Amino acid sequence: MPDLRVEQPKSLVAIVEDRLRAAIVDAEMRFGESLSEEALSEALGVSRTPVREALARLQLQGLVTIVPKKGTFVFAPTEEDVAELCVFRFMLETQALRECLARAREPALAAMREALAAMEAAQAGGSRRDYARADTGFHEVFFRHCGNRYLGNAYRGVSGRVAALRTHLSVPLEGEQERSMAEHRQMVEAFAAGRLADLDAILHRHIMRARDVYADVLRSGAAPG
Repeated sequence: MPDLRVEQPKSLVAIVEDRLRAAIVDAEMRFGESLSEEALSEALGVSRTPVREALARLQLQGLVTIVPKKGTFVFAPTEEDVAELCVFRFMLETQALRECLARAREPALAAMREALAAMEAAQAGGSRRDYARADTGFHEVFFRHCGNRYLGNAYRGVSGRVAALRTHLSVPLEGEQERSMAEHRQMVEAFAAGRLADLDAILHRHIMRARDVYADVLRSGAAPG
């Protein structure tokens, strides 16, 4: 019998959550920016209830901070936050890549090459936000093909913050896309050849260089808004 299941439409809360998440990740909102439920509900054309529920969900993802009696704010990472996040990210991504090589080498490689092509197209088109989205998609490939739902769930718990940091802090910097592209090409080459040690080294350099870039921008107080 054919699959007759009906795909359920997204709830209003989920739609609002997705829109606000995208606004934070795409740097439409500044780190630390105050978020008014009333202003957001008016801008989105919905009541305050789905906005409030969406903000609560985003707090669980670490993308907003709700301070009782003070308000709701876009998360504002510190140098320590960034350093810890990058170490955690490296641990997750290296293990996911090992699982990909063992379980789904060819599908993962094809998906990585597809994501790399999207990055190249975005770079050629001059769209920094499209480049950041494609970059995020490249790293998500590891978790789509690793075959371990716990690794995937752990990554999803921090993926919004990783993507937001990428868009806010590294993508706008001069020369950063060129360095990023070179490292992603090297990752694909090492994965295709099964050179796990090289892949680890490239990924470590890639993530820790991003950590240093983020820290420098935060230290300077010049984070883009």
